[in-house]
Amino acid sequence: MAVINELNGIICVNKPEGFTSFDVIAKMRGILKMKRLGHGGTLDPMATGVLPVFAGSAAKASEMLPDHDKVYEAGFRLGLVTDTQDITGKTLSESGLAVSRQALEDASGTFVGDIMQIPPMYSAVSVNGKRLYELARQGITVERKPRPITVYSLDILEYNEDERSGRLKISCSKGTYIRTLINDIGERLGCGGIMTSLVRTAACGFSLSDCVTIEQLQQEADRGGDFSSFVMPVSEVFDYLPKVRLSDAQERMYRNGIRLDFDRICKDTPDGERYAVFGASGFIGTAVLMPEERLLRVEKNFF
Repeated sequence: MAVINELNGIICVNKPEGFTSFDVIAKMRGILKMKRLGHGGTLDPMATGVLPVFAGSAAKASEMLPDHDKVYEAGFRLGLVTDTQDITGKTLSESGLAVSRQALEDASGTFVGDIMQIPPMYSAVSVNGKRLYELARQGITVERKPRPITVYSLDILEYNEDERSGRLKISCSKGTYIRTLINDIGERLGCGGIMTSLVRTAACGFSLSDCVTIEQLQQEADRGGDFSSFVMPVSEVFDYLPKVRLSDAQERMYRNGIRLDFDRICKDTPDGERYAVFGASGFIGTAVLMPEERLLRVEKNFF
């Protein structure tokens, strides 16, 4: 049976609706009986889906996640504008304008690619040291600077012209607000639009098929707490990096902080900026190449 406090790795959670990302961490601290947890990629309370949770020494990886694409499936309704840009907010305006599927496709297509997006007031973005949502709750609206994002693809999965509602699939860069995207599409159509549901289906290289529910974790805790089948190695986060494999002697030196001669240990490895380092004991951490000295330097160790 696994010793709970020795868990080191990633547990990918399917975040339930109504929970903040911090709520999930608080719940898991109680289930796993450990404090050292971090998460990758904040989700709004109404959203569900992929939330990687980093346990033990893996928590250090939550601060250095690669900018993987994120994929969402979002429900939407046209003809409404709310203060939160989603179904939970106060209605600001309504429109009875009819919108055909073709019109929706044409408007949506203009938001694919590199675009500028203004963060919503109900967001965790800070302006002059204040979170925007804190100001929004006080009825204060401030000017926000547009930020660059990339929408790689935007597909209409479903659309009912009579109800002016449907579902979108969106692949996008980090920092994209899906409800703002829907709001802006509605604005382009001249009728407004709100998000009615949101599922993150992929993030940080993980998908829904990798996820476990809070209920499953609680059931395992009630049985005694062998969570090993739910834990993935932290090395999976860095699977995109070229790999360096060290001998026993090289591993001992590397673990002691000694910078290794790149050309001696990586004869067949192409030059790069960062590497995933493995030894006889498995994954050790990440390293960076110092190009002038040709030395491999520790970036972050995970032991």
